[in-house]
Amino acid sequence: MVRLTVNGETRQIDASGDTPLLWVLRDDLSLTGAKYGCGAGLCGSCTVHLNGKAERSCQKTLDDAADGEVTTIEGLHPEGNHPIQVAWRDLSVPQCGFCQSGQIMQAAALLKENPKPSDHEILEAMAGNVCRCGCYQRIVEAVRLASAGI
Repeated sequence: MVRLTVNGETRQIDASGDTPLLWVLRDDLSLTGAKYGCGAGLCGSCTVHLNGKAERSCQKTLDDAADGEVTTIEGLHPEGNHPIQVAWRDLSVPQCGFCQSGQIMQAAALLKENPKPSDHEILEAMAGNVCRCGCYQRIVEAVRLASAGI
């Protein structure tokens, strides 16, 4: 059994320590917001916060997260009203939406670390998150809008 806190709730997970965190979240805890994209940590669709830092959950194991705190898109804000989530809706950022939870989690981590990032800092922080629909301009606008309200 491995203990971790997910979205504020302490959980005991009965899985092998080398199980990718993504599969624990999706299969064992039914938290399906983090998506499986590339499986190599390159696309960012599986981004969650581990101990406050944006991490690719497909590359982190259950042992990596043991005794840690994991926040998924489901736990970012109880009503989905984190400033970045509000900005995402206000600007109608997504098209297909597949990458959006990873994008939002990456952006939320950026804003926690740097509440007023420049456009260059936004682009740099978001560079590892791929949007197959090409919504990058709206993503940057949403991060900028959210930073204005923080």
